[in-house]
Parts: sequence; structure tokens; C-alpha cells
Amino acid sequence: MMIPERPALERRVLAALDGTGGSKGRIPVLIGGCGSGRTSLLLRLRDLLGRSQAQFVDVERIATTPERFLQSMRGASPFPAHPYGQAAAEHGARDAFDAALAFLDTARAPGDMPATFLLDEFLELRTFESFPGLRTVLRDLIGMLASSGNRFVLTTRYVARAHRLLRDAPAQFEIIHVAPLTTAEIRATIASPHDAHLEDDHPLRDDVAAVVHGLSNGRPLYARLIADSASAMASRGAADPVSALAGLLAPDGALSAACRFSYELRLHRARGYGALKAILDVLAEEEPLTLTEIAVRLRRTPGSTKDYLSWLEDVDLIVSRQKRYSFGDPMLRLWVRLHCRPTPPTEEEIVREVHTYVLSHLPPAEPVLAVAGVPETEKSWGIIEID
Repeated sequence: MMIPERPALERRVLAALDGTGGSKGRIPVLIGGCGSGRTSLLLRLRDLLGRSQAQFVDVERIATTPERFLQSMRGASPFPAHPYGQAAAEHGARDAFDAALAFLDTARAPGDMPATFLLDEFLELRTFESFPGLRTVLRDLIGMLASSGNRFVLTTRYVARAHRLLRDAPAQFEIIHVAPLTTAEIRATIASPHDAHLEDDHPLRDDVAAVVHGLSNGRPLYARLIADSASAMASRGAADPVSALAGLLAPDGALSAACRFSYELRLHRARGYGALKAILDVLAEEEPLTLTEIAVRLRRTPGSTKDYLSWLEDVDLIVSRQKRYSFGDPMLRLWVRLHCRPTPPTEEEIVREVHTYVLSHLPPAEPVLAVAGVPETEKSWGIIEID
């Protein structure tokens, strides 16, 4: 499965940058969970704008110290070097951060045109707040971006934190939620090197795309992994997204690794690591649950449990609807059920959990393997007879 082009979303971001009706351009802030396609979109925008006009900055990778952040960003920049900040390392973290802001503010593209900076995971600059004199890093950044003549696109996986930070920000910040892929977008990117059933004009391509969409909830990373694995399986018979999902959730599977990354990363960005894992275990067993129900299962007071739940909401691991809590990402819940246990899951356990997941994510009458074109005698992973 290729990285999907998302022309409608790309047009919206570019329109925000350019402004409308002669008004000043806005600053798009793209928010969405792990694997939602934010980074891929920024890289595509860089190519659409031109690599001499736009700089992609992976803030999460280079937000180490303010000095090294400045050095890394400036060293990889396509924009001409400027004298500011050259001695920043000699004067400390505050000077280095101020020099980084000055670079973002005053760098120019060829022809003295405004430069465009694509700042991926910009909230990671919060790590600098532990350095002397840098308690207001994110506020300082927002203030500079709002007044700069340059152009910026920001992304973050932390939805709640972004909304809180930008609640009182200047009006030119435009929050854009990265929507899930549609079935049509998934269909357009399914590879078909081994299976005639997946050719563009074959009706089963629509069926496979619909199954992939239902299993992945339209999340680009999950959809790509499931579709690629299902397409590769076609050399042994026909594309089977359900068996592909089971294989990907094995202990050494790519989807298992992706879920573990999201799980651990978010927990390490929150407070109360062990207690938060316990709540996720509780919700993996049953959801949605009320605060009181979670507190009873956790054997903690409602007051402390409420704090834990707020910390999980802060990193978007859970959501609350009508005072009942559940996982924000159903696939992550499935992974917790399988892998947050004393021993790795067996093949039979994976089959059983995937079976339950499929029942809740595909229409009841969907004959999954028949859709995928797998004969009854060739079922892999022991899946599936859905009644």
C-alpha cells in the first residue's frame, strides 16, 4: 500500500497558508493520533511547496538541548545561514532557544521570499522547560509564530494538549483534525502484485478495501500494514485482511510493534506510569466504565482514580463520553488484551481475540474470508467462521 495522497486535506492546508480574500495566511495545526498520517502529509507538503522553499523539522528527534536543537535545525536547513546564534552554545540554553526562534522568524527562501517551516510534533519543545530560564517555551514559540512574516505548519499527536495550549492563542492558528482514510482512499492505494482479484477493475478490490477500512478504523498506518500484508498473502491464494491482522499482532508483528510504541510513548509523557497501565488493563477487559466502576476494580479511591483518568485523557489514551471511559484507539485496546500479560499470546489466543475484534468492527453479515476470496480449506490462523 502506497502512502495515500490526500488532496482535499492538502488543499485545505495550502489554502490556510496562503490566506483568502487578501487576508493574512493562517497557521495550520494538524492533530491526530499515532499513525494518523501527519508526518507523511508534511513530507508531501514539502515536496509540493518545493524543497528550497520549505523545511521539514522533526522536532521529536532533535529536541535534546536548546543548543543542539538550534545546531541541528540550522545545519539541515535549505535557507541561507545567518549570523545570529553562532555563539549560542557559549551563553546557555536561553540564548540558544532565542536564536532558534530568531532563525524560524527571519530565515528567508530564495528571492527573499517567506520561508515555510513544517514543524512535526512541535509540542516536544516542552522538554526544554527543564532548562534554566525556559519555563515559557511553548508560549514564547506561539507568540513568535503569530507575529512572524514566515509561514508555518505544526503537527502533534497530543490532541488535548494542543487544544489547551491554543485555547487563548491568536486567531491565525487553525486546528485541523486529520480525519481517518475513507474506503475509497484505501482502495486507491492497495497494491496488487500477486492477486488478480486486487486489480483496479476487479469488484473484490472494493470488498477488500472495505474490510481493511473496518479493521483499521481508517487509521493510515494500520490500513497500510494490513493491506500490504494481505496483498503479500495473495501469492498463497488470495488477499485476506483478517488473517493479515492476526499475523501482524503476533509478538514479532509490525502492528504489534506500532501499538507498543504508541502505548509506551504516551505513558512516558504522562504522570503515574504504573497506575495508568493498570487502568488500561481494566478497560481492556471491559469498556466503557464509569469512574466508580474503575476505582472499585483498581482498589483505589475515586479521587485518586479521577486524577489517573485525567492524566490518561491528557495524552489521549482514553476518551470520556457521558462520564464513561474507554480506549481512544480500539486497535490499541486489542493489543493490550493480547500483550499486557505475563506471557506472550499463543496463536490460538490471537485468533480468538481477533475474532472478537472482527465481530465488533465489520457488519454482522460480512462473510470476511469469502470477501477476501479464501477457500474454506485454506483458512490460515484458524480464522474465521462468523455467524
